[in-house]
Amino acid sequence: MSATVKSGEAVGPEAGKGRATGARRVRAVRTKRGLSVRLDVRATAVGLLLLAVALAAAVALIGSGDYPMTPSEVLAALTGGGDAGQQYIVHDLRLPRVLVGLLVGVAFGVSGAVFQTVSRNPLGSPDVLGFAQGSSVGALAAIVYFQADAFGVAAGAVAGGVGTGIAIFLLAWKRGIHGYRFVLVGIGASAMLYAMVLFLMTKANIVEATRATTWMTGSLNGRGWDQVEPLAAVCAVLVPLLLFFGRPLRMLEMGDDAAYALGVRVDRVRIVVLLTAVVLVAAATAAAGPISFVALTAPQLARRLTLPRWLKGGGGAPMPGPNLVLSGLMGAVLLVAADWASQRLFGADQLPVGVLTGVLGGGYLLWLLATERKAGRV
Repeated sequence: MSATVKSGEAVGPEAGKGRATGARRVRAVRTKRGLSVRLDVRATAVGLLLLAVALAAAVALIGSGDYPMTPSEVLAALTGGGDAGQQYIVHDLRLPRVLVGLLVGVAFGVSGAVFQTVSRNPLGSPDVLGFAQGSSVGALAAIVYFQADAFGVAAGAVAGGVGTGIAIFLLAWKRGIHGYRFVLVGIGASAMLYAMVLFLMTKANIVEATRATTWMTGSLNGRGWDQVEPLAAVCAVLVPLLLFFGRPLRMLEMGDDAAYALGVRVDRVRIVVLLTAVVLVAAATAAAGPISFVALTAPQLARRLTLPRWLKGGGGAPMPGPNLVLSGLMGAVLLVAADWASQRLFGADQLPVGVLTGVLGGGYLLWLLATERKAGRV
């Protein structure tokens, strides 16, 4: 049963202490037709800020390169202005790369939030649980055994990711899918799939090995409209589907018994959202390669930005619902900002974006493990 919350009313165990406690504030927005929508003021503000940062980073990334452009020139070219050279650089060379980065970041962020919520574990991320490695095996098999083109490599990555997801579900299933068993099976599958990646690399010739290594690093170099259109179609279908399950996911965080009592079909919800998230991860990996740690860090950072101070000491997975949106926006910000940094901060040696996210994400993972160990959760 939902209660009406007045505009600006604080909720939480320390609501009576007012604004100084940082308690969560919810505002009810009512339409003329009597509809009422509850908005978390803090989450809404953070979401708008992340959206603005993502768009600003995208404009900065479009304007950077061998032919630099000012933000005003980029915006003019995007809206049909500028000369023919600027139009070509923006629309044909740089805009597709930025759009792929934004879409991949959203896909990884949303799917990471789903995995961490279902597993109820901050380490429940697609790249930790083996789904990225499964996509890598599929892509490498397409390169080594079929000498596939870009479309064939993408199809192999999707097939490998989805096949890995189905295998992990079957191995982890025992009267349903439960968090820690799912995580343990995923970690074991990740180790086995990494061994398969090494085996495929030994079977490749020098040209195939170079191509496979470049793909496995994770990069936005050379991405065009051929990658934007299918990924945009997948995100347009699957992201709203996951948002639709935001309320059942919130109920799952209270435990299976409570979710059953509230009318949630627990096993069905888990299967649908996990399979949807697996396909989303596979599509994003097919477009840009297995860019690591974005799916792990984006939901955690979004959670820390939205939790009030009296909850920030708590552990667990990010809260679903609004945090699915915020996790996607955070993933877009992280990936576009990392791509800009990989191009501008290392001089002439431009790094693939996957290298930078791997270094930063690895440091974050070590910090997260130390925090969880200190809290007695691992």
